[in-house]
Amino acid sequence: MLRRLLLCLSLATNIAYASVAQKLIPSAKPVGDSPTLTYLFWDIYQATLYAPDGEFDTANPFILKLHYLRDLNGEEIAKRSIEEMKKQGFQDEVLMSGWFTQMRAIFPDVTNGTELYGLRTEQGSSQFYLGATLIGEIDDPQFTKHFFAIWLSENTSEPAMRRALLNEN
Repeated sequence: MLRRLLLCLSLATNIAYASVAQKLIPSAKPVGDSPTLTYLFWDIYQATLYAPDGEFDTANPFILKLHYLRDLNGEEIAKRSIEEMKKQGFQDEVLMSGWFTQMRAIFPDVTNGTELYGLRTEQGSSQFYLGATLIGEIDDPQFTKHFFAIWLSENTSEPAMRRALLNEN
């Protein structure tokens, strides 16, 4: 009985998460697996990449969902995003300073269970959602390219995560 209840709850949870992605992109399906980012001994978040019919193309809309597994400060998330862009080789300090200010204003503090979604739009901007609620947008295709490269570029600091997200295992 308990096993059935847990299975039902798990299925209902997966349907709820998928429905947010499908609200943003009606044909959205996961591209690959949903790996967990772990730092030292702490699980930070679980990531899932969604694309139309599960077919990822950087030139088309896609969604990156981060399911947080611990409490983090929104400003720290923005700082870490800038650090990761720098690791990829992007060095325009003026642009990054502006992007940091925008991300700091958008990214909320998160707790265990918070779901943030990043949508790469048809126009190349980045929209950010807390659950199904739009919390901000950065209308700069260059930002979009470098932000999502944190997870999806061949130069990512987490190549195993990239391979799992893109189903390249």
